[in-house]
Amino acid sequence: MEDRINLEDNQEDILSHPSRKNVIHILTLDSILANDVYERIHNDERMKYYQLIKPRKTEIREAVTEIDSMAVDTVLSRLLIIDVRRVTLPKLQRAYNKVVGYNRRDLNKLCHTILIGDGPFDLFQTGKTLDAFVPHLATHRVDFHPAVFFYDPFIHYEHSEIERAGVDDEFVLPDKIPRRLVRFFKKDEDVRVDKIRHYFRAIDKPEEVCKKRRKKLRDLYKKRIAEQFPHHKEQLKAWLSRKGIRLASEKMHLYPLYFEDWVYNLMQKAMQS
Repeated sequence: MEDRINLEDNQEDILSHPSRKNVIHILTLDSILANDVYERIHNDERMKYYQLIKPRKTEIREAVTEIDSMAVDTVLSRLLIIDVRRVTLPKLQRAYNKVVGYNRRDLNKLCHTILIGDGPFDLFQTGKTLDAFVPHLATHRVDFHPAVFFYDPFIHYEHSEIERAGVDDEFVLPDKIPRRLVRFFKKDEDVRVDKIRHYFRAIDKPEEVCKKRRKKLRDLYKKRIAEQFPHHKEQLKAWLSRKGIRLASEKMHLYPLYFEDWVYNLMQKAMQS
């Protein structure tokens, strides 16, 4: 069973690609997340002229094929933004294997990787602490060599929240936010993922409104995490900051807090290499 990236399969592809452009590849089967990432970067004045490439297909099988075919083109990019959530990772393993293989020599030099993902499957079981993230992050470190990992609470679902259907065990990504987060919104509010993402993105709003919504999201995260992990107050402060939290040798951030800043800084770093 192939459940880990095998770099050995792509040894012939491990070359340096110095002729990279101001291109960012967004690799995910989630069109809502892809659009959120795209809009956040495109509407940042510092990065409005970067070329952003994301999958066009929305049907799962077609999107998997498209991402696989995009792998060779990632050697043009200075930044790869990769969705590594547990439920879709097995379907994209082959494509991600190619992406890492093609770019391996340049990672953290001419090209950087940002991972966006959920947490370990047992994160919310009674008695769990933030240390549950350590082996989860370590695995991604080995497989992807990321510059930064963003944990996204809005894509962390319990097993019962993932819909499966059909003889091929095909699935559809949930269009509602995780149940544990619903109570933080008004009862008469639509809790569809796309609407929530658009609300917090607030790219069509005045800066004052944007700041208020960023604070709302930060406060939501703070309250939820403090409830779940009451003995990690100091770590929670770091997790909510631009610096992020350090767990053993791994660092982790919360999507989308300071996401645009990380994208900009990593692009600048890649350009200077």
